[in-house]
Amino acid sequence: MITSFLAGAAAGLGIAIPVGAIAILIVETGLRRGFRLGAAAGAGAATVDGIYALVAAAFGAALAALLAPLETPLRVLAVVVLVAIAVRGLLGLRMVLRSSGADGVQVPPDIEAAERGGSALRTYGVFVAITLLNPVTVTYFAALILGLGSTGTGPAEKAAFVVGAFLASLAWQTLLAAVGAFLHQRLSPRLRAGVVLLGNGIILAFACAIGVTLVT
Repeated sequence: MITSFLAGAAAGLGIAIPVGAIAILIVETGLRRGFRLGAAAGAGAATVDGIYALVAAAFGAALAALLAPLETPLRVLAVVVLVAIAVRGLLGLRMVLRSSGADGVQVPPDIEAAERGGSALRTYGVFVAITLLNPVTVTYFAALILGLGSTGTGPAEKAAFVVGAFLASLAWQTLLAAVGAFLHQRLSPRLRAGVVLLGNGIILAFACAIGVTLVT
């Protein structure tokens, strides 16, 4: 079981660590809205990683055949969602500047707190939905399960693999949220706005990259 747990942890880190659209969004959420909501966003992404690890462990090779007919619609939906998220983030740049009066308007503390606040549960749900749109995650775990004979075939070994994947992903996503929150406390409003602009630009770039795969 320990071997399966470590294999799952390696799998969770393998899908979580590469910098992608979800990672950028988690950092940006922590930057704009603080650690609480950034951590909720990370927990949403980690939950999906755990779900996909569970599905991969249970069904293995059958996933590839099931996913193939849905790949194009999922990619189209992912492009639409990523563009919408990026546009919304760019439209929120003025709020980032206003949060400390950087545009010449001093915002009362109660309004500033309300802008930073929000529902952690809602943020968690949004990131679950966003991460579910990534078909690469399912394919990744399906391929990984096939290549890891040491994970075992019994229920206990598979459960250990899933728990390891979830906890490793959660730890990494929480670290990303903490980085965003750390920057939130130390960057000037204009620099925070610049980071938000860069982050959402990267999100648009990811959307374009997915879109190119649809026409090539």
